[in-house]
Amino acid sequence: MSDSATFIPLANLLIIFIPVLVVMGIYGYWALPVRTLCYASGRMVSQLLLVGYVLLFLFRQESPAVATGVLIMMLLVSSWIALRPLKKLRRRLFGKALVAICGGGMPVLALVIFGVVRLDPWYMPRYLIPLAGMIFASAMNCVSLCAERYQAEAGAGKTHPEARSVAYQAALIPLLNSFFAVGLVSIPGMMTGQILSGVSPLLAVRYQMMVMCMLLGASGVAAALYLILIKRDPA
Repeated sequence: MSDSATFIPLANLLIIFIPVLVVMGIYGYWALPVRTLCYASGRMVSQLLLVGYVLLFLFRQESPAVATGVLIMMLLVSSWIALRPLKKLRRRLFGKALVAICGGGMPVLALVIFGVVRLDPWYMPRYLIPLAGMIFASAMNCVSLCAERYQAEAGAGKTHPEARSVAYQAALIPLLNSFFAVGLVSIPGMMTGQILSGVSPLLAVRYQMMVMCMLLGASGVAAALYLILIKRDPA
């Protein structure tokens, strides 16, 4: 593959928005809230542009204080977003979501940093921030699915053990599906990016194994912690 494939001109990038417009058309035809999809798309573009410039700045900072601050911010934001399906209970459950995502994500992040990739120093932002982002985002999604499903099952009259089992299994479906499908149905984003950048597929496979294990571990523990905490103080 030529080196030109590693650079995407802006005009080429705009082409990929055509499928998004198609989905917006379906939304409109079926009388669904198109504004939500437009807002989500606008936020995605603006947030990614912003984070690109922010990352350029952060990657130049070799400071453990900056790295710690970024991790704290990511934990707070991910915990708040995780409870988006339960807006009325968001403030009440925020502490539980924060403890769950922190308890599931931070030990796994430490294991990756100090045991697997062995960053030196540990706060190298070019590696720490993307790894933390993947872990916290996966834990956030898992807690979000878990919280929503648990609330639905509890509202239907299920006991805590029954609601917990259903919610936990439902929350892990996307990750388990990715385990079954990897290499057969899909080549994950990180592995694809590494291969396109010229990394050996065999090395990319090792990194992808690390990523998938860290995501399942962090997400599974985070969801379990949330369910343990919610039992003590049911909403």
